[in-house]
Amino acid sequence: MALALATRSSLIAPSATLAMGAEAKKLKARGIEVLDFALGEPDFDTPANIQQAAIRAMQLGQTHYTPPAGISELRSAVAELYTRQHGLATDAAQVVISNGAKHSIHNALMAVCGPGDEVIIPAPYWVSYSDLVKLTGAEPVILATPEESGFKLTPEQFLAAVTRRTRLLMINSPSNPTGVVYSRDELAALADAVLTTDVGVLSDEIYEQLTYGDARATCFATLRPELADRTITISGVSKTYAMTGWRIGWAVAPVSVAKFMGDLQSQETSNPCSISQWAALEAITGPQDSVAVMKAEFQKRRQYVLERIKGLPDVTCLPPGGAFYAFMNVSAHFGRTIRGRPIKNSTDFCMAALSEASVALVMGSAFGAEGYARMSFATDLKTLEKGFDALEKFLAA
Repeated sequence: MALALATRSSLIAPSATLAMGAEAKKLKARGIEVLDFALGEPDFDTPANIQQAAIRAMQLGQTHYTPPAGISELRSAVAELYTRQHGLATDAAQVVISNGAKHSIHNALMAVCGPGDEVIIPAPYWVSYSDLVKLTGAEPVILATPEESGFKLTPEQFLAAVTRRTRLLMINSPSNPTGVVYSRDELAALADAVLTTDVGVLSDEIYEQLTYGDARATCFATLRPELADRTITISGVSKTYAMTGWRIGWAVAPVSVAKFMGDLQSQETSNPCSISQWAALEAITGPQDSVAVMKAEFQKRRQYVLERIKGLPDVTCLPPGGAFYAFMNVSAHFGRTIRGRPIKNSTDFCMAALSEASVALVMGSAFGAEGYARMSFATDLKTLEKGFDALEKFLAA
């Protein structure tokens, strides 16, 4: 008799972004040039000073187990960062270093959510949110935020969804997949609504340093004095410093929550990679010139992408204020047949674009928003140009 899977195995699906990336790699292995805009990963190399910090760590023998919640130097540096940069008085005991921001989110949800609880998630949302909630036994409550409202949750929507079972609100600004950045006033209004309830907040701020124009990221926990005791802030080095593969994220949480997260991590994974921790310490305490250079390049790409989208027939896009994604409305093509392929939904659209135009996008349905396709512009302008040329021909077919 085959070993049976636990019931929870039915609660999660493979990440759509990684699945599309894997499908693109299969085509590449067959010798087909694929223009891959599926993964949210900066194409830059990790800055040289950070690489050198990792080499020094290895040479100094800093390759052994560390405390499960991270080395004291990095936890203290993160605490100092929030105290100085955001004005959020933070102690190292509130900081837990994990194997990427996704791991931090998992630990946070495991710390405060369980069977019978509800977690409010505005849609569009990052693909992993709902499944990570389900793994705790809690129920994700998805609230649609339409494009007409700027893909932003309103206080009225939030309050209407709150029940006795509501445990958390998950907020993400700048947002993946839309690139939307809530203004400080908009977040303050949400904060005031939260404070009329007993609901906590998990604020995913991993794209906090990647904003454009007048958009500015806001640390949610700083908006009202009472919020620090009920907010878990998530961030890390992956996006800002082109360190996706180094796997270092963190959570800033109330001390009791942080302690549990560290204890949980000690049983699940032990410490994050010791070498990566020392590299992350250099990232946040060393020179920041590379951040400005990468951000300027993302700004150029964003502008190019928005101009080219105007040339795509029946495709529109709300300009992203942050991150590096264009969330394109492709619903006008539903009901069409393109190169013999019927297009009924965003999955059909993206799979047809991949097979017929060799362009890899991610279907909006994976983000809880049917009718859209996400394009990552974390790639060079030449690749973006070829991608849009191919999409133009595909849509004109």
